[in-house]
Amino acid sequence: MTVHLHWFLPTGGDGRTLVDRHAYTDGGITRDRTVSGVRAPDIDYLVQIAKAAEQLGFEAVLTPTGTWCEDAWLTTVALSQHTERLKFLVAFRPGVISPVLAAQMASTYQRITRGRLLLNVVTGGDSAEQRRFGDHLDHDRRYARTAEFLSVVRGVWGGRPYDFDGEHFRIEGGLTALPPDPLPEIFFGGSSAAAGPVAAEHADVYLTWGEPPWQVKEKIDWIRRLAEERGRTVRFGIRLHTISRDSAREAWATADRLLADLDAETVAAAQELLGRSESVGQQRMLALHGGGSLDRDRLEISPNLWAGVGLVRGGAGTALVGSHADVADRIEEYHALGVEHFVLSGYPHLEEAYWFGEGVTPELAARGLLPSAPASPLLGVPAANGRPASAPGGAPLLVPGGR
Repeated sequence: MTVHLHWFLPTGGDGRTLVDRHAYTDGGITRDRTVSGVRAPDIDYLVQIAKAAEQLGFEAVLTPTGTWCEDAWLTTVALSQHTERLKFLVAFRPGVISPVLAAQMASTYQRITRGRLLLNVVTGGDSAEQRRFGDHLDHDRRYARTAEFLSVVRGVWGGRPYDFDGEHFRIEGGLTALPPDPLPEIFFGGSSAAAGPVAAEHADVYLTWGEPPWQVKEKIDWIRRLAEERGRTVRFGIRLHTISRDSAREAWATADRLLADLDAETVAAAQELLGRSESVGQQRMLALHGGGSLDRDRLEISPNLWAGVGLVRGGAGTALVGSHADVADRIEEYHALGVEHFVLSGYPHLEEAYWFGEGVTPELAARGLLPSAPASPLLGVPAANGRPASAPGGAPLLVPGGR
């Protein structure tokens, strides 16, 4: 079993710092501080990231969903016109869209992009944000609705009129006249007791955030058992940041620089806001970093697994930090547990895509975890001195970040 590598598309903004461009005092509505090194998620910048991800051999890019992001459907279908092979893992929330309309949108998307859609179902763990979109269900009922939603989506993809009578949806003759081809794979995450059965019944790929390997194994065993009880097989993925460099010393220096941007007040404000989340997965992320400690030694919670991102960022809060070989070691370790899909990111996303793609991807290919590493576009191109540009003494490969 080889690994599938995916990158992240920062449609909420990007930058050289972990500090969010949105203020924490009121959930981001008021901007009460200036953050340097921030890049707006305009289409030109997102095109750069998408093209880099495709060139570097990533299979897909994940897009987030929520108040502070550009709409995932519209943004990615635009980016599909600037790429050729890259797939888009489009995040959406079942509570704010009709399941029949979602099925139709997915079908249209597949035809426009020639089959490059993957779906990331986000049930939602923040009631305040859910209410912002008009959704007033509590945590467990949102997961029950997600199960119904996915039943309808798969039902109307069958190409024949589909009826459904549930607690949250009542569908009469639901139909996608031209079903998507191929059917998009459905990615789904959730750490609560209410989420497990939904994943086991409906997910193609169960996603977990980057917890230490022993905790990830517990989750895999849990979902695998639930799926087997339903006569299904579920594959597994993990969501992680990466800081990969030519040496471990350089990588940890980068982590230290990101940490130096933070102050106790910023961390406390972020932790207070994130602590309100109903998401069990988010609470597990918060528990990893010792309650907001800025001590690097306490933030390395497992070999090469750094919890510093979660000090000020919601969602995925951990990063693989180390040399390219170190990061490949950790990916190999998770892969041995059954993780097949790795959804990765880093700040800034353009530069970190190159660090990973040029450093870790060849390591993984050499270990047989990838079919092959993408060839350098400079291979075989003569330099001024007559040597191949990729050879020592040839023309250097220039990438963003001044490496």
